[in-house]
Amino acid sequence: MSDHTMWNRLEYRGLEGFVYAVTPFNFTSIAANLPTAPALMGNTVVWKPASSAMFSAHYLMELFEAAGMPPGVINFVPGDPAAISDIVLSHRDLAGLHFTGSTAVFNSMWQKVGQNLGKYRGYPRLVGETGGKDFIVVHPSADPQEVAVAAVRGAFEFQGQKCSAASRMYVPKSRWNDIRDRMVAMMKEIKVGDVRDFRNFMGAVIDRKSFDKISGYIDDGKKNAKVIQGGGCKGDIGYFIEPTLVESTDPSYRLLCEEIFGPVLSVYAYEDAKWTEMLDLVDRTSPYALTGAVFARDRAAIVEASSALRNAAGNFYINDKPTGAVVGQQPFGGARASGTNDKAGSKMNLIRWVSARTVKETLVPPTDYRYPFMFEE
Repeated sequence: MSDHTMWNRLEYRGLEGFVYAVTPFNFTSIAANLPTAPALMGNTVVWKPASSAMFSAHYLMELFEAAGMPPGVINFVPGDPAAISDIVLSHRDLAGLHFTGSTAVFNSMWQKVGQNLGKYRGYPRLVGETGGKDFIVVHPSADPQEVAVAAVRGAFEFQGQKCSAASRMYVPKSRWNDIRDRMVAMMKEIKVGDVRDFRNFMGAVIDRKSFDKISGYIDDGKKNAKVIQGGGCKGDIGYFIEPTLVESTDPSYRLLCEEIFGPVLSVYAYEDAKWTEMLDLVDRTSPYALTGAVFARDRAAIVEASSALRNAAGNFYINDKPTGAVVGQQPFGGARASGTNDKAGSKMNLIRWVSARTVKETLVPPTDYRYPFMFEE
């Protein structure tokens, strides 16, 4: 606000230093966003892509250059992540970190920055979107077909390799058999194979490491829970895992608590009368708070769930699957162990990559050191 005595304005400056962008394998659009968002706001960027997505990142860099991006704005540095991060995170000109990946890696980077605070020109901005154990909560009033479709799409699209993918579901016992049968029928129809054949709903998981991890969870489910559908893992030609539905009678079972990052959905069937207690269970089961969904036709139940799960998900969906956030419509990000919740896809994220300067220009400067209250009456 300004008046006849002064002109006030706010300027947005690029950060003093460079931003380190670390991008994941699972969304090429994220690989485009993480380095370009700071660059749009006036920053130089060092970009390290995921080792399993260097090929697509290479072509993104070519696209940036073809679009006219000047040399040195975004600096593409593929290679060994530990070696690159050790140098970058200890450099005095590090001004920010824009990260999407695992919680463990982000934690290690945060610790590294903390150890080097005395070296930096300023405090680096740390923005991270990490893991999730995303939920679907079903009320007895929900439509079973809507729930089944949301669960199948939300859990198995992109082989479950989304930080937002549905990974745990809580269903009232009165509705479980109906929802289960609808899901199983869809899952039996799902084709898994080469993504160049658009009739395939699912492709392979990203690599052997991921295949082994997901297979291990499925083996655990076969031994300590009940695999309702799927469970097949074929790693001889490609790393293909069937969409898998697991039921457990123990809400603290590890498949209901730990991030799997694969096409595995774990279900707990609760007593219908324990809806309120179950909402508390959902909130405290996982350290993550990325996405979640509630299905209900009872408006009071939706309001109750929205309140009880207020801090359990940064992106909360009502009668929709917990995936598929759209830029400009549902800014994306979560808190707790899911990251800093700086909301990619919105101005909230962009503002993190600038340093504001307030400028006051006085139009009528004072000419006497004394203030009016100091004069005698």
